[in-house]
This record gives sequence, structure tokens and C-alpha cells, in this order.
Amino acid sequence: MRRAHPHHAPSRSEPWLRYGAAATAVAATAVAGARAVDADSDWYRTLRKPGWQPPPWSFGAVWTPLYGTLAYAAGHALGRADDVRQRRFLAGSLGVNLGLNAAWNWLFFARRSPAAGLVGTLLLDLSNADLLRRTARVDRTAARTLLPYAAWCCFATALNASIARLNR
Repeated sequence: MRRAHPHHAPSRSEPWLRYGAAATAVAATAVAGARAVDADSDWYRTLRKPGWQPPPWSFGAVWTPLYGTLAYAAGHALGRADDVRQRRFLAGSLGVNLGLNAAWNWLFFARRSPAAGLVGTLLLDLSNADLLRRTARVDRTAARTLLPYAAWCCFATALNASIARLNR
């Protein structure tokens, strides 16, 4: 039986813990972000939007599997990290990313500010690049799994930028 070390992080021997922690963190992010969204508000409905904006139902249809792949990639990569330090940096990068992910909803919807949302989504894109880089160092499969998430966030940045431009 292995003794628990105070600095021990989830490893390959504890997949339920690392996947469970990743799924819980991602689910908490989704809930925290969703609490700020009110796509039926008068404010949002009166915003001018580009003609290429997807229909409202598509956002849930896209985000649900993206969140699933994000949780999978995080759990998988954490299990491949060579040491506690590498896992901490990877987990920290993920934590920052999830915080920025949820924050965008609050910046855009709760603050009713497409400009603030644009700053938030640009920061999320930078965080995605960092998360992809750190993940690729430990697990290329997990990094490839994150590519659709990063791509959708870039699309969301372009959409947010267009909305900000149309509603100065």
C-alpha cells in the first residue's frame, strides 16, 4: 500500500480521481458561466449581430461536447505528467483557462459589454495556447483533443469582435 504524500497529485494509478476532478471542474465552469447568460434579455436581443452568427440552439449543442472533450483531455494529460511539478503547472493552466471561460459570460452578459467580453475572450485564446502547449508536452493525444475547443473559442472571439464593432 502506498503512503499518501502531502504533495501527491493524481497519477496514472488514480484515473477515477483525475477524470472526476477534471469533470467536476469543467462542470462547475459551465454552471458558473451559464448563470450569467440571459440570451432572452431585451439587451441581448436588441444587439446587432452579424449574419453569420449561429442560431441560439447551436451554442449548447457545441459547448456540451467541447466541455466533455476538455474534461477528458485534462484527465488524460494529468495522468501522463511525469511528476508533481508538471501536473501542478498543467492543472494551474487548466484552472486559469476554466476561470477565463466562465468569466467571459459575466463580462459579456452580466456587464452587458461586448467590449469587455472581447477582452475576456482574447485572454481565453491566449490561455488556450498555453494550455495546448503544456498539454502537448505531456500528451499529444490530449492536446489534439483540445483543438476543437480552441478553434471554437477563436470563432467565438471573431463573433464577439463583430458584435462589439456593430454595437459601439
